[in-house]
Amino acid sequence: MNISYSLRAESSVLAGGGWRLNGSHRNRGVVLCSSTAKPPVAQINKEKVNRIGALSQVSGVLGCQWGDEGKGKLVDILANHFDIVARCQGGANAGHTIYNAEGKKFALHLVPSGILNEDTMCVVGNGVVVHLPGIFKEIDGLEANGVSCKGRILISDRAHLLFDFHQVVDGLREVELAKSFIGTTKRGIGPCYSSKVIRNGIRVGDLRHMDTFPQKLDLLFADAAARFEGFKYTPDMLKEEVERYKRYAERLEPYITDTVHFINKSILQNKKILVEGGQATMLDIDFGTYPFVTSSSPSAGGICTGLGVAPRVLGDIVGVVKAYTTRVGSGPFPTEISGKGGDLLRFAGQEFGTTTGRPRRCGWLDIVALKYCCQINGFSSLNLTKLDVLSDLSEIELGVAYNYVDGTPIESFPGDLRVLEQSKVQYEKMPGWQTDISSVRNYSDLPKAARNYVERIEELVGVPIHYIGIGPGRDALIYK
Repeated sequence: MNISYSLRAESSVLAGGGWRLNGSHRNRGVVLCSSTAKPPVAQINKEKVNRIGALSQVSGVLGCQWGDEGKGKLVDILANHFDIVARCQGGANAGHTIYNAEGKKFALHLVPSGILNEDTMCVVGNGVVVHLPGIFKEIDGLEANGVSCKGRILISDRAHLLFDFHQVVDGLREVELAKSFIGTTKRGIGPCYSSKVIRNGIRVGDLRHMDTFPQKLDLLFADAAARFEGFKYTPDMLKEEVERYKRYAERLEPYITDTVHFINKSILQNKKILVEGGQATMLDIDFGTYPFVTSSSPSAGGICTGLGVAPRVLGDIVGVVKAYTTRVGSGPFPTEISGKGGDLLRFAGQEFGTTTGRPRRCGWLDIVALKYCCQINGFSSLNLTKLDVLSDLSEIELGVAYNYVDGTPIESFPGDLRVLEQSKVQYEKMPGWQTDISSVRNYSDLPKAARNYVERIEELVGVPIHYIGIGPGRDALIYK
C-alpha cells in the first residue's frame, strides 16, 4: 500500500516569506536580525530552578509528534537536577543531539542524554534493544571528548541484544515490502523486537553464559536464513560472531546490572529519576500511524514496561513538540507542506535525521495530533521547540481540525489510514513576527505575535507550555 498524503499545496507564505539561507546563523542556516538586549540572569536562573525543582521524583520527557522534536536538549538541561536519567525503549534509531557548555555537539543514539552531566547516572533499561558495537562506539567517542563514562552507565541484564544481522534483515524486509516500505532507519530495531516477541531473542544477561550463547545465536541465524532468501548463513559466520561477542561480553560486564532493582531501590532512597523517551507517540506501535511506526511504546505506558516501575510512581511527564511538524520515512502526514515551501522550512530548521541524515518532511503544527498525544500521555506541561525557526514568516498556520471530504468533523486523530487519506485539514492563520528571537530569555520579551502563537497552542490543547526553545544551545530556552 503506497499512500500519498499531500493534503496541502505549497505554502505561498513560506515560498514568499523572505527566507535568507546562508551559514552564519548557528546550526540554522538562517540570518535574522540580532537583538542586543541582555536578559536579567538572576531572574532567569530563579525561574529555571523553580520550574525544574517543582518536577516530580520520577518524571519523563516524551515526544509528541513523529520524533526529532528536540527531547535530548531538554533531558540534558533537566539532568543536572536529577540523580538518574534512564532510557526505557527503542534503540539506536533514536538520535538525540545535545551540546555541552562549550557548544560542542554530541549525537547520541543509545547512551542517555544525561551523560554530559558528570553527577548523573545513566540507565539503559530492559525495554531498550542494544547494539553493542554501536554503544561502545558512542562511549569511546564520549571518552575521547573528555566525557567520563566509567561507572556512570548501567545496562539492563534484561535488555535484548541487537546484532548486525538484524540490520541486514531490516533492509531485506524493506526491499520485500517494495512500494509499501515503512521507511525504517534500517538499524535492525524491528527485527530485534520481533526476535524478542517470538521468544528466541538473546538478552544482555545471556553474555554471562557463553557456554549456551552459540546455540542461541545459531537459532537466530537459522531463523533469519529460513525466512529471507537474501540472508546467507554459514558456520563461519557463527564462529566469527561468537568470538566477537566473547570480547564484547568481557568489556560489557562492568555495565550489566539488574536495572529493575536499581531503579526501584533508587526510588525508595528518594533519588530523582528522569526518563528519556525515544521516538514519539505518533510512532507508537499501538497509538501511532500503524504500520508506519516504530516497534516499541514511546508513550507513557512504555516507561512502566521498559523500566519495571509501577504506574503510581510516575509523576510529571513533559511532552516535547516542535513549533511546526516533521516526519521521517513513509506514512501519513496531514499538515505536510509540499514543494519549495517544505524545502525552505527544512533548510531553515536543519531538518535532517541525526541517525540517518535523511531529509525530514516538514509541515505546519498539527494540533489534532498534539491533542491526541496529550490525552494518551497525560502531559503536565509541554516544551515547544524551534520557535526561532518560524521567526522570518509573515504568516503562520495551525492545523486545528480534520474534516471528512463532506465537511463532517473528525473528533480525534483516527487510527484508520483510509480516513486520514480522505480527510481535509482545517487551518487557522496567525500573523508572524519577523524578528530574531534567538537572544530572548524572558517570555515577556518575545514579540506579541510569538506570544499569541504560544498561547493559542496552549488554549487549543489544554496543556501549559513551560519551556520554549529558541536555539540549539543549552541556554537557548525560555522558562514560562
